[in-house]
Amino acid sequence: MTNLLRHRLFWPLAILALLLLGNLAFTPGFFSIQLRDGHLYGSLIDILRLSAPLVLVALGMTVVIATGGIDLSVGAVVAIAGALACLRISEQDNQQSVSVVLLAVGLALLGSLLLGLWNGFLVAAVGIQPIIATLILMVAGRGIAQLITGGQIITITSDPYRLIGAGYWLTLPFSVLIAVVVTAIAVTLTRRTALGLLIEAVGGNPRASRLAGIRSRRLIVSAYVFCGLCAGVAGLMISSNVSSADGNNAGLLIELDAILAVVIGGTALAGGRFSIAGTVLGAVIIKTLDTTIYTIGITPETTLLFKAVVVIVLCLAQSPAFRNRVFARRRHPDPPAPTASAPKLEVPA
Repeated sequence: MTNLLRHRLFWPLAILALLLLGNLAFTPGFFSIQLRDGHLYGSLIDILRLSAPLVLVALGMTVVIATGGIDLSVGAVVAIAGALACLRISEQDNQQSVSVVLLAVGLALLGSLLLGLWNGFLVAAVGIQPIIATLILMVAGRGIAQLITGGQIITITSDPYRLIGAGYWLTLPFSVLIAVVVTAIAVTLTRRTALGLLIEAVGGNPRASRLAGIRSRRLIVSAYVFCGLCAGVAGLMISSNVSSADGNNAGLLIELDAILAVVIGGTALAGGRFSIAGTVLGAVIIKTLDTTIYTIGITPETTLLFKAVVVIVLCLAQSPAFRNRVFARRRHPDPPAPTASAPKLEVPA
């Protein structure tokens, strides 16, 4: 039982279970899933669908943080990717063409890769601190997205493009299937090969990893490229879900939710060991919390405060130091202080 409580995923799972049960108290049919027109519908399916973009961004953020860095520009990359794809499709006469959509998606993903490469170049080659290097793109990227859209919201009517974020395949949301595939690839590369160990070595002790012959610069650049790619796919999901691109609001503050999901999952911000399963769970918790807020009818004025309180409770529950201080004293009360005895006087013979 003690080992179970100490597992890094126990407390996030416990919090997720409490949130789901809390929704059940206010919505009796919260756990019901129905099959209509060959698609699965229900509150749980909606949570998974809403979690898919955040899962992708958080996966990229996990790898970057594991190398000892951070990426604040993922929200801007989300906006740029959606803007590039929607602009390309809107310029075509036949928006229902699959080839047009594939070219637009390829253009958006290529732009996301280049943006990730730019971040990696600034961090690994130039030597700029990650928070500053990505802050540059965070500010400039939002402006680039607005330049692409001309400061307007680009609306499209493409059914093939809408499939990415709002479509279904094999009865499940297509965005969820994409997130599952990307997660499986990330797990395979980091846990079935030596790549994960190398990333942890670079993030845990950069100097020792260089002395050991690890090419840390290539790993760091690759981490930022992967993060940019994940943010680009998330941008496609978000824009296709509403069939439009908004350079100003798309992906706004998603970087904060992604960092929070990584922390909830048990990955240390200092770098080193990371948990992909924990990150996915953290992203689902955040979206479940958003759903809970609307379900129980919390007023908009207190929404952010309620969310902050839940996050604080979750982080404290995960902290081994906090649990030891609170529970260890109850199990092992401090022994009474020994009383000082009067010194014995020795009388010389």
